Amino acid sequence: RIGAAHVLPALIKVASHRTGDGVRFDPETTIGIIYGELTAPFDSDRVQAVRALFADTGIHFRVTEHIREEIWSKFRLNVCNNLPQAILGAGVGCYRDSVHMKAISDGLRRELEAIATARGIDLRIADAVSHGCAVPATARYSTLQDLDAGRHTEIDMFSGALMRMGKELGIPTPYNEYTYHMIKAMEEKNDGLFDYDGTEEPTWAK
Repeated sequence: RIGAAHVLPALIKVASHRTGDGVRFDPETTIGIIYGELTAPFDSDRVQAVRALFADTGIHFRVTEHIREEIWSKFRLNVCNNLPQAILGAGVGCYRDSVHMKAISDGLRRELEAIATARGIDLRIADAVSHGCAVPATARYSTLQDLDAGRHTEIDMFSGALMRMGKELGIPTPYNEYTYHMIKAMEEKNDGLFDYDGTEEPTWAK
């Protein structure tokens, strides 16, 4: 609606949690805001203006010449780390401590990376310049926080988008399809769809 010419592509990497009056995070441990132009000149006037805006704020930020790849790297983080954890309902330590959780995360990753490659996105570029941050094993990422609070999630932007892209490109996405439907069903549960009281018509199991 605004038009791509008016948008400076950017992303944020931050481990945060919502409270009643806002979003909390530790500014010293967050990776911060990453932004840049899609094409040269990469040190454009607006890139310089944003750099000057952030310079004395204490906010962590970084300019990149590979913003498309870095956005896809954040997309990968959302899909592979947010979603399996949200279904299990456990802290992020589950990926380290369970081969089963790692297998699910790896399956989602393979599908995303196949789609990225087909779209001309080389995620190795982002891997070479980005770094992670330490989070406690108890950390609950945004999708799980939404489910905990009874909110709807961003699953349509995550697995939903990958399913659509996979269909267009002829790339199967079974891990994402299962994850999409499972989290949608969890949203329905939060909405009360399955609050049965025993007076409903019986179902037939075959």
